[in-house]
Amino acid sequence: MAENKNKPIVAIVGRPNVGKSTLFNLLAGDKIAIVKDTPGITRDRIYADVSWLDKNFTLIDTGGIEPESKDIILSQMREQAQIAINTADVIIFLVDVKQGLVDSDAKVADMLRRSHKPVILVVNKVDSFEKYMADVYEFYNLGIGEPYAISSVNRLGLGDMLDAVIENFPEMDESEEEEELPKIAIVGKPNVGKSSLINKLLGEDRLIVSDIAGTTRDAVDTRVTYNDKDYILIDTAGVRRKNKISEDLEHYMILRTVSAIERADVAVLVIDATEGVTEQDAKIAGIAHDRGKAVIIAVNKWDAIEKNDKTIYEFTEKVRQTLSFMQYAEILFISALTGQRLPKLFETIDAVYENHAMRVGTGVLNEIMSEAVAMQQPPNDKGKILRLYYITQVAVKPPTFVIFVNDKELMHFSYTRYIENQIRKTFGFVGTPLKFIIRERGENDSRS
Repeated sequence: MAENKNKPIVAIVGRPNVGKSTLFNLLAGDKIAIVKDTPGITRDRIYADVSWLDKNFTLIDTGGIEPESKDIILSQMREQAQIAINTADVIIFLVDVKQGLVDSDAKVADMLRRSHKPVILVVNKVDSFEKYMADVYEFYNLGIGEPYAISSVNRLGLGDMLDAVIENFPEMDESEEEEELPKIAIVGKPNVGKSSLINKLLGEDRLIVSDIAGTTRDAVDTRVTYNDKDYILIDTAGVRRKNKISEDLEHYMILRTVSAIERADVAVLVIDATEGVTEQDAKIAGIAHDRGKAVIIAVNKWDAIEKNDKTIYEFTEKVRQTLSFMQYAEILFISALTGQRLPKLFETIDAVYENHAMRVGTGVLNEIMSEAVAMQQPPNDKGKILRLYYITQVAVKPPTFVIFVNDKELMHFSYTRYIENQIRKTFGFVGTPLKFIIRERGENDSRS
């Protein structure tokens, strides 16, 4: 498999009850979108990896809000559409054949048309093509092209729709020069100082900084030069919101975070030293980890903490415990306000960016693996012993390894982690996750 370049992002936009979550679940192959839930049940699985033919993309569901009044529905749809326009490469605009063409569909269609982003108009709930085709054609009146008739529930028409989606993906090699610049996503929950950090790094007040969570305007990627090296900063500060409850804010924050992390090489997770590491921080860290990105944890507002000689050690321990799945992440203690340790941030970005793209020779890897096996015997089950034949690196960003064994079932997670630790002892790989694929000998090594 080639290097893991940025995957296109596809967003689903549409009124409540047109079937956005059903379509999302179907394409994601798993019931993970937010279905009517009770407080405390996680509601942030609003993105998923999808493949169609030989194309992989990230699907985001902009739903999650079903307000009462028609006016609110329109304003919320506009907001969802705006998020889709800002973050997606292709937009699926979902409408409902049974409700027919309604006024708010037309208004959102206007926005989408003016965005000049590719929009695939999809008419859902077409359970019978003969019966409903005349009603489907009515949607030509939206002026955004040919309507694709589907039924999520009956799994009809999805192939044609997905063909249209992937046809509109951007050419990946269009900006070769920019492709080479490290892309850094500054992520974190509202109010931890992301905008202040970016302003400090840029040396200008480009963002509106305010103490009200979620007040930052939409920001564009910014090129920044430090020590004669260029970087692209991706800012995830949320959409400006008025009178919105925090749950919705979180929904948008997660969407934003996913789209920014998807496009980045390195995620700088900003956490607030005065609050400590929170569950929300862990969610955002989990997105970066799932996406296989290099990670730096920047503990901001460190100047506001009373310290003794154990403070850094204790705080580091807490971060390591809460984010136990990313022991590889680098932790830096900074202050966006005073600029404390910001030069160190760029040094660390360079280091983890290099590690994220590091390749290790097959010969060396196999030596490390043989030694590891000699030091700690592989697991066995009912007399059958795991044998590790061969290891090779098949991709970077993140570094990805295939290990060939006699029996995949015997390769427990803990033994894979043991091999990973031995590789890290030799090469460090600080700041980057490592991915392992276990194959039985004779299985094809081609990656999907």
